[in-house]
Amino acid sequence: MGRACAVALAREGCSVALFARRRELLDEAVAELEALGSGAAALAVAGDSALPADLEALVERTIERFGRLDIVVNNTGGPPAGGFEDFDDDAWRQAWDLTLMSTLRLTRLALPELRKSGRGRVVNITSSAVKEPSEGLLLSNTYRPGVIGWAKTLSQDEGPHGITVNSIAPGYIDTERMQNLYAGGADPEADRRRDEALIPARRFGDPAEIGDLCAFLCSTRAAYLSGITILVDGGLAKGLLS
Repeated sequence: MGRACAVALAREGCSVALFARRRELLDEAVAELEALGSGAAALAVAGDSALPADLEALVERTIERFGRLDIVVNNTGGPPAGGFEDFDDDAWRQAWDLTLMSTLRLTRLALPELRKSGRGRVVNITSSAVKEPSEGLLLSNTYRPGVIGWAKTLSQDEGPHGITVNSIAPGYIDTERMQNLYAGGADPEADRRRDEALIPARRFGDPAEIGDLCAFLCSTRAAYLSGITILVDGGLAKGLLS
């Protein structure tokens, strides 16, 4: 989903700094963005979002390369699946750093530049778990709602600076993580077909659909949208406020 967001923003003419642990995937993504022909530049920065020093390097290199920073898209891989008795204190701390603190730290580092921009954008890629807890994903169910509470407060505080803060809550999106979660079952294909049948759209979402929404939220057309969480799940959630 992060790569899809980068592609969608580059198509709109944004220069993009990409951040991930695997250098080879970053290089592939940079090549994809440069091949779009939009004129947008791309920067690859390898690092771990759970490490504050790596996030500092990301912001520093972005400003050094592009001279400004207008948009932050917070997107990390989800914490491991499991129930309450499956995790010790270290697992909870690691999920805290990955899922919650990485988002807070990166945004805090970028905030001075976002304020300078006058039209800064923060978009958080979270999970449908912030609307309805997901079975077997306790760590995600615990920490992702914390991102939403923080984002709502930040949207109130930073609105006077022209900054909007919004969140996207994906449901079943056909990503590598989703494929890995199914791989742990006895019959992954049957499990997938069962879950697809529950979705009114009768399919999993495409990462590009998340990217397109991200690009819209970062645009001037979305300047009056802030503090919201948009569920993208093919109509699966049944709550009136979902």
